[in-house]
Amino acid sequence: FQQFSDTGSRKEHVKITSEPKPGFLERLSETSGGMLIGLVTFLLAFYLLFTNEGRALRTAKSLDEGLSLVVPLDSIHSISQQNEGRLVHLAGALSTSKPLFDPSYGLSIQAVKLKRNVEMYQWVEYEDSKEYEENGEIKKETKYSYNTEWKSEVVNSRNFDREIGHKNPSAMAVESFTAVSPNVQVGSFVLSKGLVDKIDDFKQLSLSHLEDPHADVTRGGDYFYHSDNPRRPEVGDLRVSFFYAGLSGDDPHLGTADKVTVIARQRGDQLVPYHTKSGDVLEILYPGDLSVEEVFQKEHESNTMKTWALRAAGWLSMFVGISLMTRIFYTLVDWFPLVRDLVNVGLKAFALCVASSLSLLTISVGWLFYRPLWALLLALLSIVPIAVARSRVPPKKQQ
Repeated sequence: FQQFSDTGSRKEHVKITSEPKPGFLERLSETSGGMLIGLVTFLLAFYLLFTNEGRALRTAKSLDEGLSLVVPLDSIHSISQQNEGRLVHLAGALSTSKPLFDPSYGLSIQAVKLKRNVEMYQWVEYEDSKEYEENGEIKKETKYSYNTEWKSEVVNSRNFDREIGHKNPSAMAVESFTAVSPNVQVGSFVLSKGLVDKIDDFKQLSLSHLEDPHADVTRGGDYFYHSDNPRRPEVGDLRVSFFYAGLSGDDPHLGTADKVTVIARQRGDQLVPYHTKSGDVLEILYPGDLSVEEVFQKEHESNTMKTWALRAAGWLSMFVGISLMTRIFYTLVDWFPLVRDLVNVGLKAFALCVASSLSLLTISVGWLFYRPLWALLLALLSIVPIAVARSRVPPKKQQ
C-alpha cells in the first residue's frame, strides 16, 4: 500500500509491508545465530581491552623517553652534525618550493595541500520505519522522503525505493582531488611524508578575488558553479570549492605562512620518525609555536583520550556480546509478557555486571607486567559489580 504527496522540493510516500509473525522455532533459530555473533563480539572485546592497555603503557613510556632525550635546536636555518640521529625539537614557518595549481579554474596557492571539493545537486532518499503487530502479522510502515541537496559523493538512485522522478547522474563531470607539495620544509629541514600527513587543518579558500574561469562556469561566493542558474540549481549541476592546509608563503589575501612545531629524528637535512626503546615511534607535528613540555603534554592527553575511548568500546562490545549470548532465555519465555519483561531486566543487569567485572579484570591483566599494584587494585575492583548484584538479591526465607 502506498500514499504519495509532494511538499515543494521534498517528495514522500509511505509503503506498508506485512509478513506472518515468526513462530517459536524461527525465533529460536534467529537467537542461535545471534549467540554466535555475540560470542565473536565477546572474544573481540577481550582482545581490544588487553591490547589497548599494552599500547597505552608503551606509548606513555615512549613519550617519557622522548622527553628525556629531545634536543631543542638553536636555529632552524643551520644543520648541526652533532644532532645527527638524535630526537630534535624545532618550530618555524612552513615553506614549499613551488605553488600548487589548479589550471582548470585558474587558481594557485603557496601551500602544503590544496583540495578541490566537487559537489553535485542530487536527489537524496530518507527512510523512517516503524513496526507494529496487527491481526497476527508483523507490519512495517516505511516513509520514504526525497529531497534535493548538494552532495560530494554520487548518490546511487538505483537503490531508491522509487527511482522514477528521482534519478541522479551516475558520475560527476569534474572530480575532486587533493594536491600535496612534494617538498615541505621548516627552515633548512625537510619534513617526512608522515609529518606532512599531519598537516590537515584545512581552511576554505576565498574566491572573491578570482574571475570566472570559463563561460559556462559562474562564481558565486566561494563556489564555482557549473549551472545555468546557481540560485535555482537542477539535479546534475555542480559546484566547486577549494580548501588549503599549511600556508607556506606570505599571501596578500591569506596572511603570513603557518608556523608548526616538530619533534622528530634528524637525518641529514631531513626530519624522520624516531624509534624509541619501548617500541613506539615519535613523529610529532602541531600547529603553532609550542615548547617541548607543551608538545609532550598534548601527546599524553591524546594518549589518555584514546585509551579511555577504546576502553569504552571494549566494555560496550563485551556488554553487547553477553546480551546476545543470553538472549535465548528471553526467547524461551517471550510468549508470557510478565515473565518476559522480568527476564529482560534481569538479563540486562546480568550483562552490565559481568561486562564491568570482566572488563576491569582484563585491564588489570594488561597492567600486570607494568604496574603490579595497580593491576591488583583493578582486580579487586572487578569483584565490586558482582558483589553489588548479589547484595540486591533478597535472602532466602528460612524454613
